[in-house]
Amino acid sequence: MFGFSLAYFLVILDTTVLTIALPDLRASLGGSLAGQQWAVNAYTVAFAACLLTGGAIADRYGAARVFKLGVAAFGVISLLSAAAPNLGVLIGLRALLGVAGALCTGGSLGLLAEMFPQPAARARATGLWAAITGSALAAGPLLGGVLVDLYGWRAVFLLNPPIALISLLAMRKVTSPRGSRMIDWWVQVLACALLGLVAEALIDSAPVAALLALPVLAALVLAERRSHAPALPGGLLAATWPELLAGTVANFAFSGALFVLTLLLQDTRHLSPMAAGLAFLPLTLPMTVNPVLTGRLVARYGPRPPILGGLALIAAGLAGTALTDVLIPWLVVLGFGLSFVLPALMAGMVNSAPPGTAGTAGGVLNAFRQVGATLGVAVMGVIGQPLLTAAVLAALTCAGYAVAARRAVIGVS
Repeated sequence: MFGFSLAYFLVILDTTVLTIALPDLRASLGGSLAGQQWAVNAYTVAFAACLLTGGAIADRYGAARVFKLGVAAFGVISLLSAAAPNLGVLIGLRALLGVAGALCTGGSLGLLAEMFPQPAARARATGLWAAITGSALAAGPLLGGVLVDLYGWRAVFLLNPPIALISLLAMRKVTSPRGSRMIDWWVQVLACALLGLVAEALIDSAPVAALLALPVLAALVLAERRSHAPALPGGLLAATWPELLAGTVANFAFSGALFVLTLLLQDTRHLSPMAAGLAFLPLTLPMTVNPVLTGRLVARYGPRPPILGGLALIAAGLAGTALTDVLIPWLVVLGFGLSFVLPALMAGMVNSAPPGTAGTAGGVLNAFRQVGATLGVAVMGVIGQPLLTAAVLAALTCAGYAVAARRAVIGVS
């Protein structure tokens, strides 16, 4: 378990670690503001676009095999990224990192289901897995700040290869059987295109991408109906939409708050990258230590109580952060809310998946979460009172989930 948790640590780390390095990256490679944004977002878009396909490939060809391929690719591409001669090359490599990250994610979730077949044991393991990988959220801003202050932006990428190597060594004896699930590659291409266009439209407010997404969505719906191997297994979306909504809102809150508070701390309060990373510890540390408790709660009571309680804490933390000048206690509340919601959602989705589709189920949840994260950055950066708006959204989601979850089939026995 240590090996695949460590690899997922890398995947999550790379969603945040480069953000705090952008000033140094701009000084080194130059480029426009849009180019700087794409240095971060190329990874996010490619990761979001390929999550469903990464899960399907893991279910088809074996979770361990796909996981190892993704980890090895992640390490090699990180080395190339550290040596990028210009911004255009770096953006392309970041996109390839996103594809490798999607393979790692699909493989790790498939391994979680294989190694812990009993739902209660899997819930506890999911809590531990979330604690290890949640530390990436705590480490991202802090490690990024330290490395940039000491060695510059290239050091951010040199952190990845040794961790990838340790993960591969830890998992070298782990094998997985090939699955029976077939893959309709045309459907998967359409799913990747749709998620990529949605992410690009949200990040850049690009009307062309939004318009292109509409015919792609229509083609995907038609292809799904006719496909012998749809991207979404039958009934999964209908059964789990309350959890998917909760995951979207949770990531909307976290990523949007991280973006807004980064601007506040560095541009308004003039903190250094390292000091800004330290300032986020009250938010991110609960996401490192609390998921173990969450896993035990899910194993005993099912995922719904932690999800409801976590959404309520997210709403309270966001509101407190928006309405007061004292950040630390409200960031702690927000961090604990996220640490209750996210592991419970993952345990519920993996448990609800039909046999042989755990990677796909995890991919669906992560795709929705990634769209939420992208939407959080895009929306909360341009509206007034962004944190208070997110607090209201989280509170409404909590109320809606309390009603909708009565019909959900997710549970832990």
